[in-house]
Amino acid sequence: MRDKLRIELRAAVAPFEGPELLSGLGQIATSLGLYLVTLGTMYWLFGVHPALALILAAPAAALLVRVFIVQHDCGHGSYLKSRRANDNLGRICAMLTLVPYEFWRKHHNAHHANWNNLDKQGSVADVYTVCLSIEEYRALSPWRRFLYRFPRHPLIAYFVIPPLAFLVLYRTPFDTPKTWTRERRAVWLNNIAIAVCWAAQIWLFGWLAFVTVQLSIVMLASVLGFWLFSVQHRFENARWMRGGEWTHVDAAMAGSSYLALPRILHWLTGNIGFHHIHHLSPRVPNYRLADCYKSSNLLRPAEPLSLGRALASSNLVLWDEVQQKLIRFRDLPAV
Repeated sequence: MRDKLRIELRAAVAPFEGPELLSGLGQIATSLGLYLVTLGTMYWLFGVHPALALILAAPAAALLVRVFIVQHDCGHGSYLKSRRANDNLGRICAMLTLVPYEFWRKHHNAHHANWNNLDKQGSVADVYTVCLSIEEYRALSPWRRFLYRFPRHPLIAYFVIPPLAFLVLYRTPFDTPKTWTRERRAVWLNNIAIAVCWAAQIWLFGWLAFVTVQLSIVMLASVLGFWLFSVQHRFENARWMRGGEWTHVDAAMAGSSYLALPRILHWLTGNIGFHHIHHLSPRVPNYRLADCYKSSNLLRPAEPLSLGRALASSNLVLWDEVQQKLIRFRDLPAV
C-alpha cells in the first residue's frame, strides 16, 4: 500500500517539476524588483519624515521573505534550468536577505535528508526543526535541559534569535566543518557584497536613514521568516518518527504542513505554505506549488493547518512517543 501511494504521489508531482522561464522571470520582477522599489520609497519617505518610512517596513519585510524563497529555490536547483543561473541568482538574493547562499544551501540539504526524524537530527543545526522526545529530554542534566528550553521560549525563539541570526550569526561560518571550504569562503564573500551594498546606501542616504530603514526591515523579515519555516514541521498534528519508521512520503505528508493562507499571503510568502509538496519534491519551484496542489486530491491533507492554529503551535517543543504528538513544556506528564 505504501509503495502504491509513493508511486501515485510521485506521478502527481512529476508534471510540475522543473522551471518555467516566464514564471520565474515574472517572480524576479515581483520579488527583487518590488522589494528594491519599496526600499527606495522608504528612503524617500525618510527624507520627508523619518516616521513615514516605517509605514512600509512590514510590506518590505514580506517582500524580502519572498526574495528569500527565490534564493531557497535556487539552492534546490529548481528555479531556473541552468545550475549556474540558479547559483548566480541565489548569490544576488543573498546580498539582500543577508543569508549566505552556499552556506545555507548545505545546511538546508541536511534538513531535507532527515526532517522529522528523531534519530537523525545531529546534522540539522537549528532549534526550529530539532525536537527531543520526552524521554530524551528527561535524560538530560539540569543544565542541558535549560540549554534546550531557553532558546525555545517563544519570545527568544521568534523575536530574539531571528534578528541575531541574520545580523550576527550568518556573518560567520558557524557550525561548519573545515572541509566545507566553498561554503566557508562564501560566507566571507557574502559579507563583502553586503558591506558594499550597505556602504552605498549610507553614502546616498546617511547613517540614520540606513539604520532606520534596514533595521526595521531585517527585524520584521527575520521574525516572519523564522516563524514560517518553523511552523512547517512543528504544529498540532505533525508526526515525528524514529529512523526505522521514517519514510520520505510519510515525513512529507504527515510531518510537513499545508498552511492554508489567504491568496495574498501565499503570494507574499512564496507559497511556502505548500510545504508538504515541497518536501515530496524540492524540484517543484515555488511558483508551481499552488497548481500542483490543485491538480490532485492526493496532495490535499485531511486537515490543513489554519493560520490561527499555526500561531498557537509556537511552543510545541517535545515529542510524546506514547500519545504520538508534540507537546508544550507545561504539558510534561508527571513522573
